[in-house]
Amino acid sequence: MLTFEFILYGLAVLTSVGCMLLLFRAYAATGARLLLWSALCFVCLSINNVLLFFDLVVFPTQLDLRPYRLIAALAGLLFLLYGFIWEAE
Repeated sequence: MLTFEFILYGLAVLTSVGCMLLLFRAYAATGARLLLWSALCFVCLSINNVLLFFDLVVFPTQLDLRPYRLIAALAGLLFLLYGFIWEAE
């Protein structure tokens, strides 16, 4: 079961990092500010997924990283909310 969790949470980390990189690349190509805010959101969501991996796979009983995960997710959503409100045309 540990191998399944390792693969599942590892793929979640890789997916969010991949989305982040693609969004930054699209922002560099087009300069659309909404892409920047979306990329910054995925930076925080990638941090959230890395913390989730460490919390549930690496240190399942030793550490509780839930508050840090929630702060990272909240920061990501605030970046995206700011981009939707102030940068949308």
